[in-house]
Amino acid sequence: MSSLFHIIIIIIIIIIFSALNFVHSRTLTETTSTTTLDVTASLQKTQSVFSSYNPKATPQAFNQQKQKQTQTQTQTQSLSSSSLTLELHTRTSILSRPTHTHTDYKSLTIARLERDSARLKSLTTRLHLALTGILQSDLEPSGGRGQEQQQDLQGPIISGTSQGSGEYFCRVGIGRPPTPAYMVLDTGSDVNWLQCAPCADCYQQADPIFEPASSASYSPLSCETKQCKSLDVSECRNDTCLYEVAYGDGSYTVGDFVTETLTLGSASVNNVAIGCGHNNEGLFIGAAGLLGLGGGKLSIPSQLNATSFSYCLVDRDSDSASTLEFNSPLPPNAVTAPLHRNPKLDTFYYVGVSGLSVGGESLRIPESAFEVDSGGNGGIIIDSGTAVSRLQTETYNSLRDAFVKGTRRLGFGLPSTNGMALFDTCYDLSSKTSVEVPTVAFHFPNGKVLALAAKNVLIPVDSTGTFCLAFAPTSSAFSIIGNVQQQQTRVAFDLANSLIGFSSTKC
Repeated sequence: MSSLFHIIIIIIIIIIFSALNFVHSRTLTETTSTTTLDVTASLQKTQSVFSSYNPKATPQAFNQQKQKQTQTQTQTQSLSSSSLTLELHTRTSILSRPTHTHTDYKSLTIARLERDSARLKSLTTRLHLALTGILQSDLEPSGGRGQEQQQDLQGPIISGTSQGSGEYFCRVGIGRPPTPAYMVLDTGSDVNWLQCAPCADCYQQADPIFEPASSASYSPLSCETKQCKSLDVSECRNDTCLYEVAYGDGSYTVGDFVTETLTLGSASVNNVAIGCGHNNEGLFIGAAGLLGLGGGKLSIPSQLNATSFSYCLVDRDSDSASTLEFNSPLPPNAVTAPLHRNPKLDTFYYVGVSGLSVGGESLRIPESAFEVDSGGNGGIIIDSGTAVSRLQTETYNSLRDAFVKGTRRLGFGLPSTNGMALFDTCYDLSSKTSVEVPTVAFHFPNGKVLALAAKNVLIPVDSTGTFCLAFAPTSSAFSIIGNVQQQQTRVAFDLANSLIGFSSTKC
């Protein structure tokens, strides 16, 4: 009898221990509990944002570079349909003059955070419409409708900070002959579009407005084409397809839906469905348009029949560049996680996250906090267009409290200061050259861990030494891994195997 009693006690202990493990992610063993933030280097970059630009972004320079790269590729390999390369350009090559009007880094940061909040509203609205069954055609843009008439590819990704926005830009040639244009890189959108002449209403962009008449490959789509029928919102006029995309934050684009030739580095891709917007308004400052990398039928990966794509985002204040690649294999050192889709909306990419840790200690967060429920709510998406990662309020509070506690317990003694905008945890590091901070890490199934570098956790919000925890709470139906946390990491989307991989790199 006594023996049976002891067995029962042991079983109860095992059950309790298992329950505790359920609300914890795996113990962090793959990385250290702290990471070093180079304060001096971060502040130097904030000061260089307003002085670094280069007057080389001309069509002539673009075509010369394309010709040079084509000659190089011809010498090294025969150019086949499975070997196409898109070259990346630095941020300094975007402009011949700055387009933003900010005179200091703090005002630029505030503007970027306001734009980031608008971005969150846009994504939230998109999902809400899908979950409630409301058609986007039921929505009217705030400015009204316009009255206007498989391959291996790479592309340049440039930090958009100097453009006054937090997105990243990809240099693409539009039409034949190619007209160079900077396009916003967006994993949260499917429809590709750019501003076109004549403009009924166009915002300011870095490049000249695209002239359809100058392209020999410009071809309007008829209303019966599969591309036109794949649009969420379309109209028919004289048997030509008109498109409209409203982003939920007041931004929109309206115009002709056409096929065009896109030049990605030295490679040309024909008959890509793209919107030619004559009436455009919103927060697309600097960019000529948008390159959709979402999971829908009209996105670039879908139109290329790509089995994978990857990008590496340079530091948001960097003047360097990196690449966008299609059909490239997962790097051998990639930390992988499941890549999920929401059955209610195929655009977003959901990451299979099992938990979070701070300073080597797992947070008490159930895995269900990161899962999509049967109604399409919940989960955590990865997004190139959102800067600051958003976590459900309860999850964020746990992360923030653990981070603050970690800085105190480990004796870092970071001097706190007032919050700013959506940031509530900030520090005055003006007297520091470098500091140690608790390591923040995402945990994935099978024990995989993605530990963030210090500069992906604490970011400068001015040039005088104020740094803030680069996470924020949200009451939205989903969480987001933003581009601040993705910087200097190659993010690979293995679409064929439903995996996402993260590889630390200098891009």
